[in-house]
Amino acid sequence: MGDIVGAGLLAHVPTIVLPDELRHELNHGRESTLWTGLHALRRDVFDDLKPDVVLVFDSHWFTTVEFVVTSHERRLGFYTSEELPRGMSSVPYDIPGCPELAHLIAKIADDTPECWITPIDNEHLPIAYATLNFLPFLQGQESWMSVSLCQTADQRDFATVGRVIAEAIAQSDLRVVLVASGALSHTFHTLRDLREHEAADEEHIYSDDARYWDHRVIDALVEGNHAQVLEELDQFLRVKPEGRFGHYQLLAGALGGASCTAPGRLFSQYENSIGTGQVHIWFDRPERGWTRDR
Repeated sequence: MGDIVGAGLLAHVPTIVLPDELRHELNHGRESTLWTGLHALRRDVFDDLKPDVVLVFDSHWFTTVEFVVTSHERRLGFYTSEELPRGMSSVPYDIPGCPELAHLIAKIADDTPECWITPIDNEHLPIAYATLNFLPFLQGQESWMSVSLCQTADQRDFATVGRVIAEAIAQSDLRVVLVASGALSHTFHTLRDLREHEAADEEHIYSDDARYWDHRVIDALVEGNHAQVLEELDQFLRVKPEGRFGHYQLLAGALGGASCTAPGRLFSQYENSIGTGQVHIWFDRPERGWTRDR
């Protein structure tokens, strides 16, 4: 029987893969805790867990008529970002996949009403940096897979897909880590102003409302109050979390939804990235499972 052995809401912000000198320059000579946090996560969590698979809910990968899960035996190539080609250019990647899990997810989805998930192993399928940016920090011998966010889905769909993924993992013999890759609030400062807001300090977050809701979400997740985050999602959406917070919605669905009470551990401070809210929060698997009766 397979198991979700750990899960994280992690920031893939491009500054983490910038050269050291430039990254420090943008932050007034200081190191980003998002950078140090991923190194600590590898050392303190991944090296101990040794998962078979890391499954990334990728907030930069939007599909329209279905959710998609990568089903490649291996993804190999070079990546240049269409968004930020100066900072991410010809980045090599070599990622073993897990087609068996992808097809098991799709099989269970086919048997689930109002659930649409398709496995894709096309060699030309683009990869997004919301998956790629973690590899220099976290990649070991495990397989890596990505799941898209369906842009026409609503909260019910994300919950259903999360449950299906959890069921597939349970039916496998795999130890799986889930990564919800994306930001909290996600509004950028304008082009003429953004260079004044590149430091990590939270005073540079786009608005007071965004900062308030980011802190409210972080505090609830650290307490293990996933129910609050899901109940208040419509209010949080007013400050435009990345991908409508679909990456976290999938994660929560896989961990039991509002019944999940796993407390989070901060692996970074709450940081700004040209207006957006970024943080690393890790959820260890509770001894008795992800959920309990309230």
